[in-house]
Order: sequence, then C-alpha cells, then structure tokens
Amino acid sequence: MAAEREHDDHIHGEDDDFIDPNDVVDVIELGDDGDAPMDEDDDRPDFPVGGSFHIDEDGNLQPDEPEDEDEDPNYTDASIRHFPSHKGSVFVVSTHPTAPIAASGGEDDLGYIWDYSTGEELVRLTGHTDSVTSTAFSNDGELISTGGMDGKVRVWRRVGKDNWKRWEFLTELQGPDEVMWLRWHPKGNVLLAGSNDTTVWLWQLPSGNTMQVFAGHTGPVQCGEFTPDGKRIITADAEGNLIFWDPRSPTPVFKLGAHDARFSVDSITSLAVNPASTLAVVGGSSGGVRVVSLSKGEVVGALGGHKEDDSVESVVFVDLAGAGQVGTGGVVVTGATDGKACIWDLSTMRLRATLEHEDAITSLLALKPPKSYVLVSASADRTLKTWDARTGTLLKEHKGHRGPVLSAALGHNGDNIITAGDDGVCLVFDTQ
Repeated sequence: MAAEREHDDHIHGEDDDFIDPNDVVDVIELGDDGDAPMDEDDDRPDFPVGGSFHIDEDGNLQPDEPEDEDEDPNYTDASIRHFPSHKGSVFVVSTHPTAPIAASGGEDDLGYIWDYSTGEELVRLTGHTDSVTSTAFSNDGELISTGGMDGKVRVWRRVGKDNWKRWEFLTELQGPDEVMWLRWHPKGNVLLAGSNDTTVWLWQLPSGNTMQVFAGHTGPVQCGEFTPDGKRIITADAEGNLIFWDPRSPTPVFKLGAHDARFSVDSITSLAVNPASTLAVVGGSSGGVRVVSLSKGEVVGALGGHKEDDSVESVVFVDLAGAGQVGTGGVVVTGATDGKACIWDLSTMRLRATLEHEDAITSLLALKPPKSYVLVSASADRTLKTWDARTGTLLKEHKGHRGPVLSAALGHNGDNIITAGDDGVCLVFDTQ
C-alpha cells in the first residue's frame, strides 16, 4: 500500500460539536490482501451494450437475446452517453463533487469510475465478492468508497492531480454484515455506513480507524445521513426506529419508534434532513410520512399523500427560494411505489402538487441554485422526468432505459443526470 499522505486528524470548526477523529473506539489491523493493480485485464466475455442478462445452468452470467426495437414503437433513446461496462443490473451511481466523474456499482460485484462527459471507463474497482450496492465520493473528491452485500467497505485514493485514471487501493474497512448505504461527512474524511445486522459504523480515513459503532437499532439500518452542518447523525431501521446521534457518543440523543403512536410508520425506507439541520422527514413502507423536529426530538407533522402499503422510497428537500431552508418552513418532496411524487409545504403541512409516473419512483433529486426549483424523478417505468417544483409542471421526460431506473445522481454542475438501470447500463441525460 502506498504511504499515506499528510492529512488532518480533525474536522475543523470552532464548535466542539464537530466530530473529532481522535475519538477512536478500535483500530483495524489491515493485512496484505493482494489487491491487484487497477488496470488489470480479465477474461470477461464481451456483452452487448444495454442488454439484459441471466444465469445459465453452469452458474455463468449470459446475455439475453437483444430486444428488437421495432417491437416497441414507443422506445426512444434521448440519452447523450452510455456506460455499458457492467454485466447485469446496475444498482447505484454517484458523482464527483467537482469533476464530470461518476462511480457505479452492480450485480457483477464490480464498481467503476468513469467519465460521464465521454462515457470512458477510467478505473475498475475490484475486490467485492457480492453485488456492489453503494458508491460514494468523499467531500473533496479525493477518496471513493464502495459497499457491498458481502459486507465489505473498500476505499480508494486518487494519485496525483494530472490523471483521473490513477487511483490506488487504500484500505478495506471491517465491521458491517451487509452494507446498506454509505455517507461521507460533509466537511472531512469520515465515512458512515449502515448495516443489515442493526449496527452503524463510523471510520476515519485514510487511517481506517473505527471511531464509533452505534448499536440501538432492532432491524436492518436502511437509511442514514449526517446532518448538513456535520454535527449529528440520523439513522432509521426496518423496525420503524429513528435514532439521532452525537457522533462522539454511543448513546442516542433521542430515539423514536413504535412506542410513540404519533411517529409509528412501520419499516422506515427513506429520510432527508433540511439544509438548516433542524428538521428530518422520514417515509415508511406503509406510505406514512413524518416530520420530526431535531431540536425537540418529537413529531411535528404527518403527511398522508401516498397510498397505504406503498413504500416511500425517496425524500428530498427543494429550495424554492434559492437561499436555503430555515426554521420549520420549506418544501419537501416524497416519492413512493404508487408512482406519485408529492410536493409538501412544511410551513402549513399541506400538499402543493402531485407528480405522477406509471410505476414506482426510485429516486428524487433537486438541483442547486440558481435552478433549485428544478426537481428530477426517476422511476421503474424506465423514465426520468424533470419538473418545476414551484408549479408541478412537467418540463421534460427523459427516455433511454429498457428496464427500471434504479438510481440517479446529478452531475457536479447540474447540467446532467447520470442513471443506473436494471437493464445493465448507465445513461447520461441533459437537464437543459
């Protein structure tokens, strides 16, 4: 492993509420696992671009016969670029904070870093033994992490400043049973992961030291976030528990669950925190949505726009004013398997507009100022749509996938949407 470069041992800030990476619970001893160079070749067979795949009798991945475009007169491809290197479903895609670089992960047990301005493959991220379901760039874009169903969290570091193709394997982090999600701290190289085994892990990079292990959930930890100010962590599980943490302590600041009748939402499937770090909105598998005050630790609203038993898969805050959400007001959008995206005014807890897809909504994205009123929805109906969240007006429909869109991310400047599909490809669309 290359020598570690100089790094801050602290996440700076005068407020002592910020995470101190010196608060280490455990140190993981890393052995030489024989990671191969990133540009190694393999003997993978060639697969058609955009195809779907199946497992044959010998357990090998094989391409399906390509679909005849003439059989679907409604099929169009409005994407501006394809990334076809994955073999099988692509579960996740994330984007670099300052460059036209994406990272995707799929059922082929691989992650890729690729250039979404050209579609060029830059780096193949190896080492997983099961599907890669999480990818995330650090706040400064110098580190990339991947998480998989094999429980591994693997981290790579960019080498030099001249070439995006040069990344070195840094470390494999130990702890989770199956990685549900990954999040980097908004101001430093601290990585958070939720696990299928009810635990939440916090590591400092590049050392790989375990800073904290949070235990308090009773089911798989299906979602989690740092608050935007970086001071707190919020996590939620499949048993309907929401926990608010101080990163320096293993004891929750507060916990909400089924014991609180106002909060009860069954399995929690999505959450978001407003930019002011004062409110959280959580969605459940039974269609319930709750608004929680993070300062009071209590429910301040219930939103009921989705059908019962339709899971709320995505929540996003939308900054209609272009200046950040403050106080208890603001606008939030919830998307569910009923194909609806509901736009809510949190100052009145009333529904502003309902947006519709023909199948489940899988991702919601909000552009940044000056176009912060633009909302993107991705769906299992194989399309993406851009909307004006002020009025609920459809601006554009984006087609190109032949299967459900499983994940989506915005390009660093907001001009592109990068998608991951069940059809085995990543596509790039123009938001203009």
